[in-house]
Amino acid sequence: MTAADYRIESTQPIAGRLWADAGAQQGLALNDRALAVSLAAKTLVSSGEIRVVHVPTGEVVFRKPGASPAQQGDD
Repeated sequence: MTAADYRIESTQPIAGRLWADAGAQQGLALNDRALAVSLAAKTLVSSGEIRVVHVPTGEVVFRKPGASPAQQGDD
């Protein structure tokens, strides 16, 4: 098994319909950059941010701020 190239992570617990382990802060590890960014873009965090990190270099390739308190009830 090879190591994944991209990791989705957050400063706060992760939530969303696409997450089997809701509440985790270290999300999925994936080999496909487009899939990792797409999944992160559709994911919710209450505050802080969610990001996709290129594991070999540590570079953040995608970053999305968490919902502000006014946005949290807009589902």
